[in-house]
Amino acid sequence: MKIEFLGTGGAMTVPRPLCRCEVCEEARLKGVPYSRSGPGLFIHGPNILIDTSEDIYSQINRSTINRIDGVFYSHWHPDHVMGRRVLESMNADWEQYPPQHKQTDIFLPEQVAIDFEHFVGSADHLHFFSLQGFIKQHKLKDGETVTLNGVKITPFRLAEDYVYAFLLEDSGKRILIAMDELNNWNPGKEFEGVDLAVLPIGIFENHPLTGEELLTPGHPVLKEECTFTETIGIIKTLQAKKTMLTHIEKFTGLSFDVLKEVEKNLNLEGLNVEIAYDTLLIEV
Repeated sequence: MKIEFLGTGGAMTVPRPLCRCEVCEEARLKGVPYSRSGPGLFIHGPNILIDTSEDIYSQINRSTINRIDGVFYSHWHPDHVMGRRVLESMNADWEQYPPQHKQTDIFLPEQVAIDFEHFVGSADHLHFFSLQGFIKQHKLKDGETVTLNGVKITPFRLAEDYVYAFLLEDSGKRILIAMDELNNWNPGKEFEGVDLAVLPIGIFENHPLTGEELLTPGHPVLKEECTFTETIGIIKTLQAKKTMLTHIEKFTGLSFDVLKEVEKNLNLEGLNVEIAYDTLLIEV
């Protein structure tokens, strides 16, 4: 299996529109890897796309993807779903009559399907695509698995139980993918020693190199989001052979170069951790 990081930003991408900070200006000037688009991941082998950010059109167009056999959604948050119209753009045939629409399989874990009925119009939008023949929806009960191209895919709830991570298994290899929301998650023994873990990096309370305070103590986001320090604790518990960190938020203002120094320091501590960037392709 190969993992292609389509977008490694978070709810706020880099550069942020209208922002003139040094990090955003550098990203505008240099592009990838200094720029980070919305969260998205593609796994070659099962050929699955996880989440569709607003940036998904350009992400797919610059990627090495030539076929998508399934789309999985991790949770309902806008930064992970608002590019869903790409499903129409990929599949609609407006040239021939009668049209020869293509169809993509969409997989919704149990709580995701429920939440899509209530937030940001996702269920209505997907229902329309179903009626048009662009997609086929599959609603998965908790505990259900899907096998695509020989790869077993198991969605499971995290501690924030509206969000799902995914365990992929193929030929003795195991990949754990959590797109977001690690807050309060304590990995079970069944995940220890996976070949690869893809995790959100978490929120930086302090600058990882200088110690400078980045967020005021008591900031509400610290109650809602996993911090970078807590993420490192999860990495140590998982003991994955390799860990990739993604979903890197703009608002704490860390540049690509700073994050490479953070990566180097983690490696010196004996942690096999790499901080992902847009377009990165790795093989497991």
